[in-house]
Amino acid sequence: MALTTKLVAKLTEPGRYGDGKGLYLQVGPTGARSWLLRYERGRRERAMGLGPVEDFTLDEARERARKARQLLKDGIDPIDARKDELAKQIMEKALAAAANVTFKECAEQYHKFHSRKWNNAKHSAQFLSTMKMYAYPALGKMPVAAIDKALVLKAIEPIWYTKTETASRVRGRIEAVLDFAKTRGYRTGENPATWDGNLVHALPARNTIAKVEHHAALPFAEVSDFMAQLAAREGIAARALEFAILTASRTSEIIGSRWSEIDSDAKLWTIPAERMKAKREHRVPLSGRSLEILKALPREGDFVFPGGRKGVPISNMAMAEVLKRMDRLDITVHGFRSTFRDWAAERTSYPNHVVEMALAHVVGNKVEAAYRRGDLFSKRARLMADWAKCCMTTPVDRAATNVTPIRRAGQ
Repeated sequence: MALTTKLVAKLTEPGRYGDGKGLYLQVGPTGARSWLLRYERGRRERAMGLGPVEDFTLDEARERARKARQLLKDGIDPIDARKDELAKQIMEKALAAAANVTFKECAEQYHKFHSRKWNNAKHSAQFLSTMKMYAYPALGKMPVAAIDKALVLKAIEPIWYTKTETASRVRGRIEAVLDFAKTRGYRTGENPATWDGNLVHALPARNTIAKVEHHAALPFAEVSDFMAQLAAREGIAARALEFAILTASRTSEIIGSRWSEIDSDAKLWTIPAERMKAKREHRVPLSGRSLEILKALPREGDFVFPGGRKGVPISNMAMAEVLKRMDRLDITVHGFRSTFRDWAAERTSYPNHVVEMALAHVVGNKVEAAYRRGDLFSKRARLMADWAKCCMTTPVDRAATNVTPIRRAGQ
């Protein structure tokens, strides 16, 4: 017996009341009333909700049930069709929202999710500062989905010839942001900021237009005099610089060093992979003078070279400030790695790969690395001991080595 509008209004007892052709009025235990379509699909009974009675009249429920039966006649399950339609609507809304995501918003999201991979705060700050200065003027307000090769060139071409190294880094960062945008569903297609097979045909290679600028380095013949002056200075930063020179380490490796990484008995400093540029653990042999520096330092907190605030290491500019106070603006902290490299090449017979390993450089290709599985620690220990001896040799010591006894000269 078909339902009527008056009957629907009266039916309040829990149960199901049929209208025919699979349509039911369903009254729940709590009194909630809704429309239900029951049907069989693949020898399996299914029930499809058609909405609450408060929102749909009997005639509207019959019309919704009729459309569902039409889908069944076409071989389409109405429940699955509704799920597909809902998913489509969600996707359309997501795409519409993604179309409004600007390059600046996407770059800031990228920075938020990936900043932890940078070894220090300086690298993290550099990412945002270069974006603000060079990328945002051309790309910042543009939908990230609309960024094409012409817009990328608009951002980097003005500085490609005058600030080539910076422009190259900006290009790489734009590429990373656009890759991130694609994985987040903000854009599709190829990345217009890639170099190989793309911008390489639009811009000259940087090595053809920019000179390689090396960090200002101290000649190795002057290193012992400098070290004598440095040893006479007080302060954590001065000791950090002295330790950096003796170990040929990078600034980030020094300021992030922790006491847990130091094994004084083994004369070893083990830097974990996450703090290394090449993301590989690096073992540093410690010379006698390096150990003396560590022994004299205060054990305050985790960091070997603590900063002014508790729980914070010295800043990345602290050692550079020491050079500035010494009136040595002609050299840089990083330049002492070049000093060490030049000394090893010109004054020692250590193989090149031993020196490169001491500098924590990646040595050779994959085949060569497979044959050289160790880190040549014992050889590097002798190398660093000789380097410390060079650094600690006083002018008097050097003069003594140049004295030839008269008797021997006469013979």
